Amino acid sequence: MRRPLIIGNWKMKLGLVESLSLARELKRQLAGVYAGPEVMVCPSMPFVPQVMEVLQGSVVGVGCQDLAFQEPGAFTGGVSAEQLKELQVRCCILGHSERREFFHETDEVVAAKLRATFRVGLQPVVCFGESEEIRLQGRTESFVSGQIHAVLEGLHAPQAAAVVLAYEPIWAIGTGNSAQPEDAEAVHRLVRGILKERFGDQVSQGVRILYGGSVTADNIAQYMQCESIDGALVGGASLKAETFRRIIEYQ
Repeated sequence: MRRPLIIGNWKMKLGLVESLSLARELKRQLAGVYAGPEVMVCPSMPFVPQVMEVLQGSVVGVGCQDLAFQEPGAFTGGVSAEQLKELQVRCCILGHSERREFFHETDEVVAAKLRATFRVGLQPVVCFGESEEIRLQGRTESFVSGQIHAVLEGLHAPQAAAVVLAYEPIWAIGTGNSAQPEDAEAVHRLVRGILKERFGDQVSQGVRILYGGSVTADNIAQYMQCESIDGALVGGASLKAETFRRIIEYQ
């Protein structure tokens, strides 16, 4: 059984006071006996240590939104996997469509970042997904397949087994136009099939694949009823404790 995983991506939306307030409220609302999905939040990089301190002792882990693939060195502005490991973060989001679009990250860059997480044993959460133009052209399957093959190129089965994947159709992110559950499930099945072909059935059945793209407390249960969807990467709906708690408690 794959344990569901819910990740809140706070993006570059909250300041320090807002981040700490949200963390305190999440901790309060999820206090007590808990047997739900694994939960993580990814604040803006400068606030990670303070948010971790607030959430210490809670069921909510803390991750990061990005890293530099280079080893520690003269790379001004970069944050290495080794530095994140020192912070003891739980995961790192890689290849989000906003990084690909606004920072021109290619599949090759995302693959290099993935390998950087393996250097230190950091949990990677690798994003993929098609634009509206590609979707309307009927090329979702070939585009997604290309992204997955490019990122996983050269990995051994134990490495592939350690990856969390997140399907984030670009046309659904922040638009309110979430993918139909059956359409999201079809893409998840496609990716699981690629994993099986390259790494075998055990890896395919063990890797968690999340859905992201206008996930809300009202639609999360529909996605979680799908056999191949193992959780969600949540953007805007993770910025309010009550809403995020309702997503976490989707059952």
